[in-house]
Amino acid sequence: MESNISKYQKDLKSLVQQGLNLYYGLINEFYDEFKSEIAKLDDDTKELIKKNTFKNRYNSWYNESLSVIKQLMPERLEDFVAYYKCPRRKEFSYDTYSISDYLVGLIAKRGDEYVFRPSSIITKYKQQYEILKSLETRFDSSLYDIKQLLQADIFDSEVDAARELNRKGFLRAAGAICGVVIEKHLYEICSQRGIKINKKNPTINDYNQVLKDNNVIDIPMWRFVQRLGDIRNICDHNKTEEPTDEIINDLISGTEKVIKTIF
Repeated sequence: MESNISKYQKDLKSLVQQGLNLYYGLINEFYDEFKSEIAKLDDDTKELIKKNTFKNRYNSWYNESLSVIKQLMPERLEDFVAYYKCPRRKEFSYDTYSISDYLVGLIAKRGDEYVFRPSSIITKYKQQYEILKSLETRFDSSLYDIKQLLQADIFDSEVDAARELNRKGFLRAAGAICGVVIEKHLYEICSQRGIKINKKNPTINDYNQVLKDNNVIDIPMWRFVQRLGDIRNICDHNKTEEPTDEIINDLISGTEKVIKTIF
């Protein structure tokens, strides 16, 4: 079975390659401006430039890259986003012109002359690409804390164990395991983000609430996790109500969703 670390490495490699293709696509979209430089390149690179585009593929790459950087290198997230959209713009200039401006066709001209050329975003996109690409080395660095990735492997195994217990009719045990997985995962997210909880023995709902209060999760996800916490409580504490196969299946699938989408 492929480990999460191997999967992350493979997915990241594919994302980096998509990013390189986007760079070639950007050069293609400014072909006339860089015609003389392109002429000096080898035939393979010229072909890559010719067959790639930027505008119709960038948003998909940006959204996926944003999620990866948020999880693995949150300290560079603000920089990555700023190249896409200038956060505080008082004037329209070369420094504040962003990739989002280019995507919607916003340019600055005085008469027929450019105030600055739209191709200036090539430099900004290249910085985004380099931020993403730098993640590749972090997988191999002894300085990089891979605790979260290893934890994900453990959580996957525990969810598999819960699914097997449920299949054999041990519903409360399956629910209890899922509850522990969710609780541990939400604790890790709070720890990672420096979010403190004052309660001595916090529960799923305590972690869920503080994550919503800190805008880590939205209201629909908060309600979803709240429901999972209620099911967990039926399994652990409520001896007057028996869990059903249906709600335990919901809890198992919900646990998988939580550990894959909240980070």
